[in-house]
Amino acid sequence: MSRPKVTIIGAGMTGSTTAHWLAARELADIVLVDIVEGMPQGKGLDLQEAMPIIGSDVRIIGTNDYEDTAGSDIVIITAGSPRKPGMSRDDLLHINAKIVKSVAEQAIKYSPDAIFLVLTNPLDVMTYLTWKVTGLPHQRVIGQAGILDSARMRTFVALELGVSVENVHCYVLGGHGDSMVPLTRHSNVAGVPLDKILPPDRLAAIVERTRKGGGEIVSLLKTGSAFYAPSAALAQMVEAILKDKHLIVPASAYVDGEYGLSGIYFGVPVQLGRQGVEKILEYDLNDEEMAALKKSGEHVAANIKKLEPYL
Repeated sequence: MSRPKVTIIGAGMTGSTTAHWLAARELADIVLVDIVEGMPQGKGLDLQEAMPIIGSDVRIIGTNDYEDTAGSDIVIITAGSPRKPGMSRDDLLHINAKIVKSVAEQAIKYSPDAIFLVLTNPLDVMTYLTWKVTGLPHQRVIGQAGILDSARMRTFVALELGVSVENVHCYVLGGHGDSMVPLTRHSNVAGVPLDKILPPDRLAAIVERTRKGGGEIVSLLKTGSAFYAPSAALAQMVEAILKDKHLIVPASAYVDGEYGLSGIYFGVPVQLGRQGVEKILEYDLNDEEMAALKKSGEHVAANIKKLEPYL
């Protein structure tokens, strides 16, 4: 039985770090694709030469040719321009729409049965674009954002309380941007709801830092944006799909009536398995939470309308 094959389009910091996480877990053979000649080949070879040291038998290649991606089980799109300090994710819409449209068109030709995972910002909009361009069932096109946003929140809660990150469960829904909705009532530490374990002012500060988590890193790095945590989140999604885990995580999926929203890609709790999104879970939300989700949904829908020139 041959190993699964994962193609990563965009061999920059996020793409190459995703390859690193996947290779270390020995999940799949990996193809790194980039338009820059020599760069994906060099990174692929460097990573391949690390495999004897960590005891992983996966094959990693870098290429500029989409023919090498043929027959991929999963295609990950990280290609695009990262944010600069002071930019919102939405500012990247027109720059990245051209890139994502082009790479999705080329990838689907060679891997018509693949599941596509999208990381490029603005995340929900680029995932919608990938779905439209590939013509795949929406269950097989998924955006990575909720795992990352929730992991940031889990990090801040664990640091605040001095507990293991494994005891902290947080759920961040909505669009991947400043309108994201951290669900503090549904998040908990070893079963104790966050609003019972943290004073309101500290909880509010954590929610705010979660919303601005990506921007905080962009402003510290000065060039480029976060890559370790986003790529670890992608690796978790790949593992859940390839191992058919039925793992429930927050991710950007196509909504058709869930949470009162339709026709957009949006951050919701999804169950991931070998076919992609198996189902969407609906939490029991109060009026305030529903209003925040609706507002986030309207923001995403308005940005999706801007895609018309590319569809």
